[in-house]
Amino acid sequence: MIDRDRPIEDPAPRELAEAINDRQILAARGPKNRVDPRRAYQAFVEPEFSVDRIVEDVATIFLTNRECPFRCLMCDLWKNTTDDRVPPGAIVQQIEHALASLPAAPRIKLYNSGNFFDAAAVPREDLPRIAKIVGGHRSVIIENHPKLCDDRALRFRDQCGTDLEVAIGLETSHPPTLQRLNKQITRDDFARAAEFLTSNGIRVRAFILLRPPWTTEGEGIERAIESVRFAFNSGVDCCAVIPTRSGNGIMERLQREGLFTPPRLTSLETVLDETLRWQSGIVLADLWDAEQFASCPVCARQRIDRLQRMNMTQTVPPPVTCPACDSDGGGRFE
Repeated sequence: MIDRDRPIEDPAPRELAEAINDRQILAARGPKNRVDPRRAYQAFVEPEFSVDRIVEDVATIFLTNRECPFRCLMCDLWKNTTDDRVPPGAIVQQIEHALASLPAAPRIKLYNSGNFFDAAAVPREDLPRIAKIVGGHRSVIIENHPKLCDDRALRFRDQCGTDLEVAIGLETSHPPTLQRLNKQITRDDFARAAEFLTSNGIRVRAFILLRPPWTTEGEGIERAIESVRFAFNSGVDCCAVIPTRSGNGIMERLQREGLFTPPRLTSLETVLDETLRWQSGIVLADLWDAEQFASCPVCARQRIDRLQRMNMTQTVPPPVTCPACDSDGGGRFE
């Protein structure tokens, strides 16, 4: 069980000789993709287990905007960003165009490659028009950095006139690793942002990485579970566990140097097996391109299907037993 009275500790990170800075992250990058500032670079509708404990369609729109000023080590979202601030009205046009192409959905996510309340990413003068467009949905989910969660969120909530949820990247509650990720936050920053939002009636979901760099497979599992615990203790309703991927240049360098290894699919099962049993909130596994994390081709599809059932039911199905790899995958975390 989660102890909601447990104090949130944030010990000072120890010295990090291996820390990687903005300059190194930028130097490892390849070119950006060509994007149109008047078109979202991706949009789709998919089912998701909601806070009402039913599966509902969610329209997800990936906005095209200026790149986030924070250079997180694992981030590859910069690939679909502009170098400059998009003109006023462009984000509105993106949303209108995307919604016109999608089937109706009761909930909507406005995800971006920056931060929703960063005026350089989403022009402030566009917010009332955006709120009017999306306010008819049962809930609006936006993505934002913990340090940018302030009164702007309250004003947008009021403008929308519907439930607002803010997705925040905690990534990990392990302080040394969090510092190495160059996200420029501490656990306290996350907890303060979550407390501010939830105390004002705004739901929070957290993104949590499975096995970030400088982490063994076992540490990856343990710290992801602890991070979900920390997020729920901070008032979060929903945690999305994301297998750490390469693909942005610097992660490939860390992989070559033996400092990063992608997690196993069975580890993702283990994290969900444990955290779903708490019944403290929604836990979702990010299954985008999940096949790449499978170590056994015989049981890969079964394991992904099992994780999908976990996402859709928030229950723990029987484990997959594979005669080829002699593994039952996930299991109770000890």
